[in-house]
Amino acid sequence: MSNILVTGGAGYIGSHVCKRLAAVGHRPVTFDNLSTGFAWAVKWGPLEEGDLLDGRRVEAVLRAHGIDRIIHFAAWSQVGESVARPGDYYRNNVVGTLSLLEAARRAGVSGIVFSSTAAVYGTPSANPIPETAPLAPINPYGVTKTTLERALADYHAAYGLRSVSLRYFNAAGADAEAEIGEAHDPETHLIPLVLRAMTDPGKPIRVFGDDYPTPDGTCIRDYIHVEDLADAHVRALDVLDTRDAALRFNLGVGHGYSVREVIRSVERVVGRP
Repeated sequence: MSNILVTGGAGYIGSHVCKRLAAVGHRPVTFDNLSTGFAWAVKWGPLEEGDLLDGRRVEAVLRAHGIDRIIHFAAWSQVGESVARPGDYYRNNVVGTLSLLEAARRAGVSGIVFSSTAAVYGTPSANPIPETAPLAPINPYGVTKTTLERALADYHAAYGLRSVSLRYFNAAGADAEAEIGEAHDPETHLIPLVLRAMTDPGKPIRVFGDDYPTPDGTCIRDYIHVEDLADAHVRALDVLDTRDAALRFNLGVGHGYSVREVIRSVERVVGRP
């Protein structure tokens, strides 16, 4: 059993990862400031409240729990908000993560799994997108993640810190046993928005765009189930044990679904338009 620090472990994906870690015998320790996460979602290990910008607090938690490795989710992730408030995103995502990396270095942590994003690619020139595609983010959120991938490579070269950056696409779904799930405020994900539209006529689903170069004219995205994401993060811990490197992998299904396809799927399951 390893003690794994999960930053942002009170959030949507982080909480699912904590459950998966516990299921395979690890002890997840959640570090979260609860600005977007929830204490009730921390069920499989202790919760340490704090902010990544407080490097000494982070270091104290790492030492107190004998942390071996880190899975890092704590970041702001709203694209539109990052355009309106770039300074906040650079401070929270970039400066906060550098504070974490310095604390990890002082505490002797050997490896980190980093929650990155497909937004590092910007507007891709080919689909599916290979990991070798050029990095050309088109918003501050994507730039922060790209910057941190570069920082992880530099930390490996300078200090030997191993890392796996996971660039994933659109997280979807919830725990099959219904112990945890999505609770975003505001909610921006398509599937919960469609389900909400079915239960609340005052909040209709809005489809943006009907002239994309796709079979039905609506945007196509790759959706990966959150439980598959959780499994991939745990598998990445094993990669840290075998590869002395700073690695990057895409996480996706490999094919997409249009907005209209998602809406029709929900209609079939629920049995109403």
